[in-house]
Amino acid sequence: QVQLAESGGGLVQPGGSLRLSCVASGKINRFADMGWYRQAPGKQRELVAVLRGLRATSYDDSVNGRFTISRDSAKNTWYLQMNSLKPEDTAVYYCNGYPRTIVPGYWGQGTQVTVSE
Repeated sequence: QVQLAESGGGLVQPGGSLRLSCVASGKINRFADMGWYRQAPGKQRELVAVLRGLRATSYDDSVNGRFTISRDSAKNTWYLQMNSLKPEDTAVYYCNGYPRTIVPGYWGQGTQVTVSE
């Protein structure tokens, strides 16, 4: 059984930085294609970053140049470095497989990111 545990969120001022972590436990391919998603209040969950294999990355236009996705395969951990944060980045952030969830319908608890004065 796979579990995903996101952490690293918090309250930060505009222009600040956070690094999110996602630890995967259970039977998971260490080199699986993974994404970071976010869901703001009243909005649908959206994909913000994808890491395919070891290095191939892609980003939503809204975060391109500010966010960086990476992985530590030895630790089964994925990261999302977020710089120059904006209030519109406020959301609950989740990691999961891409383009499909690791387990059908399964999402971790997510981690709250709030960007505010």
